[in-house]
Amino acid sequence: MKFFLTIFFISVTTAFSQELTLVNKAALQVDHFVGFDAYKHIYFIKNGALHKEGELGKFVFQDFQLGPIASVDIINPLNVVVFYAEMNTVVFLDNRLNEKERINFNDLPSFLNISAATNAGNNKLWIFNTNTQQLELYHYRNQQQTQVSQPFKGKFVTQVSNFNTCSILTNTHLRQINLYGSLLSEIKLEDYKSIVQNNEKIVAVKDNSLFLIHENAVNRLSFTFNENPIKDLQLTQDFLYIYDSKILYTFTLTQPK
Repeated sequence: MKFFLTIFFISVTTAFSQELTLVNKAALQVDHFVGFDAYKHIYFIKNGALHKEGELGKFVFQDFQLGPIASVDIINPLNVVVFYAEMNTVVFLDNRLNEKERINFNDLPSFLNISAATNAGNNKLWIFNTNTQQLELYHYRNQQQTQVSQPFKGKFVTQVSNFNTCSILTNTHLRQINLYGSLLSEIKLEDYKSIVQNNEKIVAVKDNSLFLIHENAVNRLSFTFNENPIKDLQLTQDFLYIYDSKILYTFTLTQPK
């Protein structure tokens, strides 16, 4: 496969930091906050089970034989993607958290050992192949793999995606790749903990500080927060949600005066 590379090296600056304005906070006692879907239903993990609550009702999915939940992708509430890293398995759920199907990557004709799996739409997943250290598109209807990146250097940390792009965070760099294998951006980010994404914007966490990555720059986000470590994040079109294991904070992003 040919790799079409269009690289923009992003500069890092804190001179024009943007601000987060607190609009709400609420107590939340869960193991992990996943996020809100487009219909304002909240998803969270508690006692090893995935929960969904909102106007539609309260729903739970659990399969303790698969081990702990590594990640949940709710970009499509009608096809929730739950990844169990220990068992190398993905489970697809409907909007009431009923299981639709699952993929055990250990049982495929061509064994795949993966570190992450997120929704790529059209019966495809973004997967990070642990053995080759490459990002792939996996078409789970015909079990077809398509490599969309060269091997990554550094230790894999996490990935976030939408239907068109996938961002890979290692311990040294953040790289964004599209469906056609084009490297859209690359930036040196050393020892960052996690990232979240919405459209072209990415928020990254390091040392309990937040950085907005957008339009070829990295800006520190200015906000007032307690001393508890940032545990989970979600970035949507309107809000940035921050969970510290006790309180769920809702912020809006504003330009500084």
